[in-house]
Amino acid sequence: MANREALRELQTRLAGRLQAARAEGQQASWLAVEAGDVRYLFPLAQSGEIFPFAQPQPVPYTRQWFLGVANLRGGLYGVVDLAGFASDRPPAARTEAGRAASRLVALNAALDVNCALLIDRLAGLRNLDGFAASSEPPEGSPAWFGSRYTDAAGAWWQEIDLQALSQQPQFLSISA
Repeated sequence: MANREALRELQTRLAGRLQAARAEGQQASWLAVEAGDVRYLFPLAQSGEIFPFAQPQPVPYTRQWFLGVANLRGGLYGVVDLAGFASDRPPAARTEAGRAASRLVALNAALDVNCALLIDRLAGLRNLDGFAASSEPPEGSPAWFGSRYTDAAGAWWQEIDLQALSQQPQFLSISA
């Protein structure tokens, strides 16, 4: 009898939460991050868990943007320096303070790629209401670039399609 009442209470609470979510409207759509001097937006549905920076174990004969592998909560993840991959430059040296602000953002498990992107700073959650304008990605941009958004302060943010990124041959080919 007690189990039935507990189940009924749980159902009532869940129904209330769903109703409140519908009433609130659109929630945050992106995880906002900074890598190098560029601001990026990761779709929440494609983003995974966020980890504090963990020094990866280097892997020999790999591209300079592939930093190695790290054990994150019992899973083995390849670590990619997003700023280095996007610019095709060697990873920037990070100070101790820079490392403290750095995070590893894992790709969603549904993308079926055990990879975490090294970013320099988390900038919070964003939704469409937080931007003043949007445009197509710049001419010649990679296929994994989504729309470009401008916030009220005039700063631009580049949306990254993490699913498209995870399927790019140059992203999957880490050998030097």
